[in-house]
Amino acid sequence: MIQRQSGSELYSGIRVLLLTMQIISKEKIYSWLEEVKDPEIPVLSLVDLGVITGVSLENESIRIEMTPTFVGCPAMDMMKQEVIEVLNKHGIENVSVNISFKEPWSSDKISAKGRQALKQFGLAPPPSGNLFTDIDILEHAQCPRCNGSNTDLKNPFGPTLCRSIHYCNDCKEAFEQFKPV
Repeated sequence: MIQRQSGSELYSGIRVLLLTMQIISKEKIYSWLEEVKDPEIPVLSLVDLGVITGVSLENESIRIEMTPTFVGCPAMDMMKQEVIEVLNKHGIENVSVNISFKEPWSSDKISAKGRQALKQFGLAPPPSGNLFTDIDILEHAQCPRCNGSNTDLKNPFGPTLCRSIHYCNDCKEAFEQFKPV
């Protein structure tokens, strides 16, 4: 609330308010949220993973919507707390984070930057596309080390629900693929 002031003081108060409104935009919040990394894949931000599904500015508070990659994801509470801490660090005190299942997460929400980060981390990114109808997509993944396609699915259940284990017959290395969902 701005108190009634003299002309120059009022102008000064409005200017600060407008400046603050320009600084705290959705884009700025998304850029701050790039600091919050997936705890299982620390090179990948929640923004690039597509877990941050909404940002809204409501009065003097920020509301963040998150959609987990899988229902029951054990890291959601940790990620939610890190979102709050990062925004607090940037001076946003009134933050609410809502876990939403309105629209299910899919691997198509991973950004191009996120796909590159997965590959550099040694995980084969999931194939792009809204639907996959061929089981071959699940069985054969491109190797993130040598880019070979002569690969075999060894286990559809990796260390987490969102990954599978593959073997590259070209470079003779095992690797994980982030599953298409």
